[in-house]
Amino acid sequence: MTTLRILAAAAAMTFCATASFAEAIMIKDAYARAARPNAPVGAAFMMLVNYSAQDDVLVAASSPIAKRVELHTHIETGDGIMQMTEIEGGIVVPAGGMHMLKCGGDHVMLMGLTESLEQGGTVSLTLRFEKAGDITVDVPVDNERKDAHMAH
Repeated sequence: MTTLRILAAAAAMTFCATASFAEAIMIKDAYARAARPNAPVGAAFMMLVNYSAQDDVLVAASSPIAKRVELHTHIETGDGIMQMTEIEGGIVVPAGGMHMLKCGGDHVMLMGLTESLEQGGTVSLTLRFEKAGDITVDVPVDNERKDAHMAH
């Protein structure tokens, strides 16, 4: 009887720990856009908020409407030109903090789109975190949104 209670308690603790990691990361103010109508690429932007006491890392993303999805950033090449490049190793979301994915900075790049990113539509996007695991969000398409650092 004691072994059964111990196993039940361990199972309950494992379930609670898994659920809390998934709820520790919140996705806020997400939107996607294309550079022009029927473009073969698009990008998604959002705020990643980590409510846990441990850093987490966004390591990958995927979408059913893109042949390839990568985590990208912009870097200055030294001659005043900004170049977009893939992020190696993922994006750290600090414990109790946030990381903004925005135009001109870190973002999710959708390549080889099989559907157009049409104003008012949504894009299903799955974000893979080291600790929180997969989080799928429906990201609204807002091609009209103008951010302060519009660089796409």
